[in-house]
Amino acid sequence: MKNNPRSTVPKASLVEQLHSLKREDEMLHNILAIDIWALAKTMDEYQPGFWALFMKNREQALKRFLDDMIRAKPMDVKRPPFLQ
Repeated sequence: MKNNPRSTVPKASLVEQLHSLKREDEMLHNILAIDIWALAKTMDEYQPGFWALFMKNREQALKRFLDDMIRAKPMDVKRPPFLQ
């Protein structure tokens, strides 16, 4: 009978690895947020109004994306109409 690798790893070790991954993920998100802020601040210095225009374009792109997703969503006849 083969040893199950999951049974040889202590549960506490797995929990600690999960916590470590969550911390690393949060740190990555924070670094990306700082990078985006730095880019926006720099662009606003060189081209005033850049950030406002970027956010306006982003909002329009998000609305188009959501509209496309809703149109492409298959209609499920088993779901109530208010959930379709």
